[in-house]
Amino acid sequence: MIRLQFSLELAYTVLTPSADFFFDFHPAYTPQQTVMLENLTVSQAAATWSLQQDASGQRSMRLQAQSGPLKVNYQATVEIAHYSDDPAQIPEVPVYQLPLEALHYIYPSRYCQSDRLAAYAFALFGHLPQGYSRARAVCDWVQQHVQFRSNSSSGTTSAIDTLVERVGVCRDFAHLMIAMCRAINLPARFVTGTDYGADPALGPPDFHAYVEVYLGGRWYMFDPSGTAIPMGMMRLATGRDAADAAFATIFGGVQSEPPRIEVLAEQNGHQWQLPVHTNQGLSTAVV
Repeated sequence: MIRLQFSLELAYTVLTPSADFFFDFHPAYTPQQTVMLENLTVSQAAATWSLQQDASGQRSMRLQAQSGPLKVNYQATVEIAHYSDDPAQIPEVPVYQLPLEALHYIYPSRYCQSDRLAAYAFALFGHLPQGYSRARAVCDWVQQHVQFRSNSSSGTTSAIDTLVERVGVCRDFAHLMIAMCRAINLPARFVTGTDYGADPALGPPDFHAYVEVYLGGRWYMFDPSGTAIPMGMMRLATGRDAADAAFATIFGGVQSEPPRIEVLAEQNGHQWQLPVHTNQGLSTAVV
């Protein structure tokens, strides 16, 4: 089992009379991920906020703040007991057998234009044996053919852009892998987490984008950027692409500071282990 200590500070200045925020930074509740303790503080006494949870266990916070400085501080203790399986034993699910919640993730979306990549993706991966190994081949191809470079893309960069430019940040790697998977009829979705294990040379700790592919009746984790340790990535939010799973969506005139994030893993004998790289298929969600 993995036990993570997560702390977050978000700082803003609201420049208009008020502004609305939609936050997706709370760790999700799943059968494999449990929030043991958490604490949230909001600096503005006049701010109003509420927390909502959907059927998948994802939690979203709505907040309305008034003009002036705003700080949001959050701490949580999160335990993750991954479901793991031998990749050779994880099959693909035929399209006609996909549950509705997975079928939703086989269509093109704003940043993942899988329809435009169908011929290209089938030429690369259509001949490969079906199963986990084919999704892994897509992940490895993206990691090998795209260079990670901080601040190399924008909020409008799509999978097609990344394929052409061959450079990006974690969300760009995720969008390209998702588009390629969907193009060969593998349901794939965007996940926001944290970048536990990332090289400090890449910058301070940050939110992280990774991919889940629906295989064998579960959602299995892949990190096409290769910058973090999947076993240490806690699930925050999921969606078709980054438009659905941003950690903060803001309406109003707001000046933002970079988020301050810290994720520490605890080690305690046989009870909690440090996250490590593994060849096993890892999953923290069924739906």
